[in-house]
Amino acid sequence: MSVPGKLKPSCSELDLDRPNLEDYLPSGASIQQEPDGNLRLRDLLDISPSLTEAAGAIIDDSFTRCFKSNPPEPWNWNVYLFPLWCFGVVIRYFILFPARVLVLTIGWIIFLSAFIPVHFLLKGHDKLRKNLERCLVELICSFFVASWTGVVKYHGPRPSMRPKQVFVANHTSMIDFIILEQMTAFAVIMQKHPGWVGLLQKTILESVGCIWFNRSEAKDREIVAKKLRDHVVGPDNNPLLIFPEGTCVNNHYTVMFKKGAFELGCSVCPVAIKYNKIFVDAFWNSRKQSFTMHLLQLMTSWAVVCDVWYLEPENIKPGETAIEFAERIRDIISVRAGLKKVPWDGYLKYSRPSPKHRERKQQSFAESMLRRLDEK
Repeated sequence: MSVPGKLKPSCSELDLDRPNLEDYLPSGASIQQEPDGNLRLRDLLDISPSLTEAAGAIIDDSFTRCFKSNPPEPWNWNVYLFPLWCFGVVIRYFILFPARVLVLTIGWIIFLSAFIPVHFLLKGHDKLRKNLERCLVELICSFFVASWTGVVKYHGPRPSMRPKQVFVANHTSMIDFIILEQMTAFAVIMQKHPGWVGLLQKTILESVGCIWFNRSEAKDREIVAKKLRDHVVGPDNNPLLIFPEGTCVNNHYTVMFKKGAFELGCSVCPVAIKYNKIFVDAFWNSRKQSFTMHLLQLMTSWAVVCDVWYLEPENIKPGETAIEFAERIRDIISVRAGLKKVPWDGYLKYSRPSPKHRERKQQSFAESMLRRLDEK
């Protein structure tokens, strides 16, 4: 007896979703039908590698999950909560957002009115100019954090200027740099960016010793490596900050650390950053969102809440390789911030499988199926 209210799909409807293997076979080939329709164990064993690969890609794609932003659960789902949500939207977009824009505008006016004279008029007094520029960069970063109503709790001693040390941190967004920079003017290693961010890199951030690179150019790696070695030995240089993951991860996971930061022969100071997503997800997916839109998202939220831990310096142990040292530091940061470790290279995020590779996999699977059917 059929259950009322449930419709059984017809065979024609089911066939619409069924893939046609002959589309991937050479011309002239066809599939022989099995007369009795029995499923044999050897048939399952023959295609089990393909099934395992497909199931692994669908069920446990831990690489893709590292770069996905998990949307919050909707809570304005009934007539009692929806008016409160609407009231919150009005507060955030029409009261908080204009006030935050005003705060950021005032910050830029103060910063530029002081930075331009200091940068151009004190060129003969390098030490004084560097100290003032360092304070001004910290100031403008504080205005940025204030424009998000940032609630940042710092744990541990404040970083100091010492030679032969480098700070490494997990990476969720470009705002990681801003949050750390408002406390201490770091010299950061960062990818070159276009637009207004690139303009700030070339003008303001170079004053604190930041180093830029382009990941698509192999020659940049040698240049950056030399600059890193020169920077860490300078006693008057700003502390060096590196994000060894090399890309933004969604603050649930940590991907493999690049070993360059751990081959400098100096102490490594781990920094763990953990965001509370109660008000906004701070993860920046640069493939789907520009940094300008990311800032607007933060400025229209209630607040950005995070914790920053400055952990004890670590040194490479006798007999320990740079890769093992990097993994040990990643363990320390992951445990402190409550993040899961995954064995992936973050640069794979920028690589896509070629169409030819997909077509070869499809044709190989189809030919395997045809071979088993012909044997019956």
